[in-house]
Amino acid sequence: MQNPITLLSLNELIKSTLDSNLSPAYWVIAEISEFRDSIKGHAYLELVEKTDDRIMAKMRANIWAYTYQTLRWKFETVTGQSLKSGMKILALVNVQFHEIYGISLIIKDIDPNFTLGERAKRKQEIIDRLHSEGLMTLNKQFELPRVPQKVAVISSVTAAGYGDFINQVEHNHYGYQVHWKLYQATMQGNDAPTSVMNAIEAVEADMPDEKFDLLVIIRGGGAQTDLDCFDDYELARTIANAALPVVTGIGHERDESVADIVAHTQMKTPTAVAELILSGFRQFEEDIHLLLNRIERICRLTFQSEHQRLYDKTHLIKNLLASKLNEAGQRLDRLSHRILLHSKHKVSVNRLHLQNMAISLRKIAISSVQREKQRLGQLEKITERLDPVYLLRRGYTKTEIDGLPINKVEAKVGKQMVTYSWDKKIHSSITEVENYDKKEGNNEL
Repeated sequence: MQNPITLLSLNELIKSTLDSNLSPAYWVIAEISEFRDSIKGHAYLELVEKTDDRIMAKMRANIWAYTYQTLRWKFETVTGQSLKSGMKILALVNVQFHEIYGISLIIKDIDPNFTLGERAKRKQEIIDRLHSEGLMTLNKQFELPRVPQKVAVISSVTAAGYGDFINQVEHNHYGYQVHWKLYQATMQGNDAPTSVMNAIEAVEADMPDEKFDLLVIIRGGGAQTDLDCFDDYELARTIANAALPVVTGIGHERDESVADIVAHTQMKTPTAVAELILSGFRQFEEDIHLLLNRIERICRLTFQSEHQRLYDKTHLIKNLLASKLNEAGQRLDRLSHRILLHSKHKVSVNRLHLQNMAISLRKIAISSVQREKQRLGQLEKITERLDPVYLLRRGYTKTEIDGLPINKVEAKVGKQMVTYSWDKKIHSSITEVENYDKKEGNNEL
């Protein structure tokens, strides 16, 4: 059995062995799982190595105050962001073993370019995944509305970029009216992706009532670390699948986020987003004026062309009418001449016919007059025979009682009668009335 030693002796042995066998420094790739500053200016970290999100190795690390001030300034200048948890770094470290605190790493230097490469690598992995899933151009399939009058705005009410956007839209010197509605969201930090995705979901829920034309995601500028949240895969996937064309104005000039890439249109600043919207109005108004000018020009040219065509037609019609009238006049002259000749012939024929008819009528009239004279003579004789005077001359008489013919009055004895003959008027009195049978006749007569 080996002779036992104290724990301190063992730790001193470990320390001397490490100091004797390890190099003074190593470049180590690791991920910062925990990071905190101390009030004395030191930085305390916990470094890990993961495989499929499973921790394979872990070790404490320190950056002493003097070194930390230099490293922090260099790292932030190159990367535009501060050291933080979740960041992968390439650090120059030496291994330190302390008899009480155990083994740890002392960070002497950090390569900021490695971190930039790792960030770019993660970003590229997200982009490649979006490409493989067909999401990179999905939102770009929407047709950007020419006049987006109703706009859903995802931003923070306290963001300077939001104020710039609203001021640009509300006070544009063209007087265009843009109706917008704010959907509040956290625009930086770890909570930003979820907050923005919830805002997009709220916009889509309001679509049946609000009928938005466009969705914009805006915030003001800031440090690069504040904008890393827009490289989130789930956020990019939600933007790609949005029910509206998405325009981003996240406010950074040097780089574009994954959210910018999958959006329909990327603008550098919120003010640029507002100008894009207003430019659609302006372009539409200019197109309307252009179309009106084109319509006016076409109408003017058409009017001139039709006026000339009408003049030509009128001239042609006048010539045709003059020709037709001339032909009709000549035809009327010929017809008049023929009618005149025909009329003269008809007049001659009818005159001869009338002369013949006149002769015939004269003969008929003479014959009719003679017949009527004979008939009148006969009627005259008949009339004379019917005349009472004619009868009285032949010896007949006319007797009246009380001024009425005797056959109209009842003859009674004592009645006075007046009898008229040809040349006498005889008054008499009835002394006797005797009846006789008319059928047998009066033999006395």
